[in-house]
Amino acid sequence: MTTKQIDYCIELARTESFSRGAENMFVSQPTFSYQIKLLEEEVGFEIFVRNGKGATLTPAGEQFVTFLTNMREEMKRAIEQGQNFSDKYQDNITISLMVRQAIYFLPEAIKDFEKSNPGVQITPLFQYENSIDSFLKNESDIVFALEDQTKQLAGTIVHKLFQSHIYLICAKNDPLATKNLITDEDIYGHTLMVGGGSPALLRSVQQKLISSGKIKYFNSPDHDTTLTNVASGKGICLAPGFLNDHSGQFAWIPYDCDDTFSCVLCTHKADHRQSLDTFIKVLQKLYNEAVAFPL
Repeated sequence: MTTKQIDYCIELARTESFSRGAENMFVSQPTFSYQIKLLEEEVGFEIFVRNGKGATLTPAGEQFVTFLTNMREEMKRAIEQGQNFSDKYQDNITISLMVRQAIYFLPEAIKDFEKSNPGVQITPLFQYENSIDSFLKNESDIVFALEDQTKQLAGTIVHKLFQSHIYLICAKNDPLATKNLITDEDIYGHTLMVGGGSPALLRSVQQKLISSGKIKYFNSPDHDTTLTNVASGKGICLAPGFLNDHSGQFAWIPYDCDDTFSCVLCTHKADHRQSLDTFIKVLQKLYNEAVAFPL
């Protein structure tokens, strides 16, 4: 199976026309049709049902083309990364995190690090879910995590980064936005967004408020949906400070609670690169110096 055959197959699935597909791929129709036929012979099943007007996907073809499309996107990203890497860098460090704002100082750390290590590329990898599993499969060199998530991880080194507090998020025109500190009493009578993949510590705080019987609550599947619900006036939410993008779109007010999230970076014990250790230290230094920064 060649990349051309993959592209032809995806294009035929999109256009359902041999003539249009061939035109879009800048080849003759016989060449286009022949490559589709070769591909079907190689995989051993019919991908398309031919008709007078063109072709439509078989049930097996639908599944196959979905896989090919995903594979082609991954291949495209791999080629682009390879082009970037070969042009300027001799080494690469991949850091996995669920959202960009989780490590607020990451852009500054990359800039500082690459001044003294111009041959080493730092590649962010955004994985909202399963980032630790991906790290354990050696798909990343560093993973951002909560310390509680790392207790059972073998073959890793845990580097402490910062403590993140709990904040209440509300619309900027909400009366709660005028407060400097939010207490449980302030939340009573409101609708609280809960769920959304909340860490265990936050779920515990949410449950305490729910069990009071003094609030309403609304289940939200993820943080972005929660923020959309807050913006639309459906309610308010509690969230760890490391999710704050500091864009000013919402009011983030400290919540009166002693519990904090211990945010860490994990690396592989077998990875002894000096550049990796240097980059971790650059990040730690930035956070240590950000004494007054809300986290």
